Amino acid sequence: MSNKVIHVLYNDDDILMDAVKQTRAAHHHIEEVYTPFPVHGLDKAMGLAPTRLAICSFLYGLVGLSVATSMLYYIMIVDWPQDIGGKPSFSFIQNMPAFVPVMFEMTVFFAAHLMVITFYMRSKLWPFKEAENPDVRTTDDHFLMEVSVHGDVDQMVSFFENTGAVEVKVIEKH
Repeated sequence: MSNKVIHVLYNDDDILMDAVKQTRAAHHHIEEVYTPFPVHGLDKAMGLAPTRLAICSFLYGLVGLSVATSMLYYIMIVDWPQDIGGKPSFSFIQNMPAFVPVMFEMTVFFAAHLMVITFYMRSKLWPFKEAENPDVRTTDDHFLMEVSVHGDVDQMVSFFENTGAVEVKVIEKH
């Protein structure tokens, strides 16, 4: 299999969206699209599956709620019961209204921190990782679509030139 890819550069996000739709209709495989800002609807135009990070966030929140509940039960009922405001300390249910803010904050804390860790692991963003940006212009005002080469290269280059591209380059990817 060839390691060649085509880098197609655009200078407008609307032209990019049309080109992505044309590329998918022509059955070319889009490896990646690099943009200087988020382009609304690009993920659907590329045919990417929706994210499942919300499910992880819910599960992490449940873990935080469980940790908070067990922590409050052990600390305030079992280990060190205190008489605060005349409330009895022998029942978790009777003291529940006082525990709700702590349980809420622990739920949010666990969901937020574990989601950040999950996002970095899923995106393979490790500390001291080298940037993978193929063209420095994509951080300013250009959009780059990386398409894997299959079939006739000249025909693919002419196809992408007709989509409104500013520049089309064939690159040997390592």
